[in-house]
Amino acid sequence: QVQLVESGGGLVQAGGSLNLSCAASGRTFSDYAMGWFRQAPGREREFVARISRRSTTTYYTDSVKGRFTISRDNAKNTVYLQMNSLKPEDTAVYYCNTWKTIMGTRTDYWGQGAQVTVSS
Repeated sequence: QVQLVESGGGLVQAGGSLNLSCAASGRTFSDYAMGWFRQAPGREREFVARISRRSTTTYYTDSVKGRFTISRDNAKNTVYLQMNSLKPEDTAVYYCNTWKTIMGTRTDYWGQGAQVTVSS
């Protein structure tokens, strides 16, 4: 059973920084890509960033490029999201994500979420 546990959320002023962590268990961490999503009140969950198994490739949604950095430590089974120059519109619950695809069917796994609140 895959388990994802986020930490590091909190309240920060605009322009500040936060670093989210996600500890994974239940599968061989280094075998799978990892991602971060977020969901603001009244909005759908949206993709934020993704990192490949060996950290060779990263992807970001346009609104966070140049401000957020996703990274992973396979020895610690942990993925991180360093968030700099935070804006009020970054306020959301941030979810760690991984998935498996078997015979064309994708199954997503999610953490419980970490609240990030950016005050103006």
